[in-house]
Amino acid sequence: MPPRISSNNPLGLGSASPRRQQLLGQFGLPLEVFRPSVLEEVQPGESADGYLERIVTDKLRAAAALAQERASSGLPPLAGMLVADTVVVRDECILNKPDDVEHAAALFGSLTGRSHRVMTRFALAKAGELSRAALAETVTTEVTFRAATANEIRRYAESGEGLDKAGAYAVQGLGACFVSSLRGSYSNVVGLPLCEVSLALVALGLVEALP
Repeated sequence: MPPRISSNNPLGLGSASPRRQQLLGQFGLPLEVFRPSVLEEVQPGESADGYLERIVTDKLRAAAALAQERASSGLPPLAGMLVADTVVVRDECILNKPDDVEHAAALFGSLTGRSHRVMTRFALAKAGELSRAALAETVTTEVTFRAATANEIRRYAESGEGLDKAGAYAVQGLGACFVSSLRGSYSNVVGLPLCEVSLALVALGLVEALP
């Protein structure tokens, strides 16, 4: 039987995102962070679902390879590995992270006064099979922004808050000033759907219960 998450057998988190680390840290579980390097480019004609499935699979394999290096040092095995990826989708078009302030203003401006989807796919693997997902799920949240003036859009882009984020905004920061409604998981928009992840951890036997 695979070990449960404990101080001796922590959960691996394959993500460089501080937001995912903070969200998952709310569970109070022992974590070990890995930073897999994966080329996150959308292929021609690729759907959001297809993109997420491919990237998350690649992230899990890359994170498992990093964990294998850890195991060679004689440390106790990880109880499991969690990876995830989030995209912002407008009119079936995936909006990536902006290149600069001008690009951020264009991306953010294209979202104001309308609705878009935020999709996060996560995958969980268990000890002994860290490169293969034991459970994977994609969670979608619908976000609606109020209308905004060109000056508001420019000022927000220049704040720098959205420069490292898909869709060029942070719902947990100043970006919340533009959210008129949100249908679905809020934490999903931040970067990790905590409700679904907690249920998955329990379903796989990695924890007895959460919270």
